Amino acid sequence: MTGDDLVELLAALANPIRLRIIARLAEGRQYVSQLARDIGVSRPLLHMHLRKLEAAGLVAGSLELSADGKAMKYFEVTGFDVRLTAAALAAAAESLSPSARKEQP
Repeated sequence: MTGDDLVELLAALANPIRLRIIARLAEGRQYVSQLARDIGVSRPLLHMHLRKLEAAGLVAGSLELSADGKAMKYFEVTGFDVRLTAAALAAAAESLSPSARKEQP
């Protein structure tokens, strides 16, 4: 995992709603509307958070058709396994892109 990938992953997890989404999806894949009800957020807000998690490679979505022909979007947790150690962080820091190496205000 590159430093940029690690920064994106940690940024995706640095939100209580996204942590709750991961926790719920760890129990099994879920239909978006049900997931929104379970988490207690609107579907538009849920989609925003799911996009961030999907971009970081933490969840994956798939579109399926129900028996009545209705399109249903399901999400599930990917098989990620991240171990943070001082050595892993040092290696990630070495691989940061030049723009990510600049100090943030």
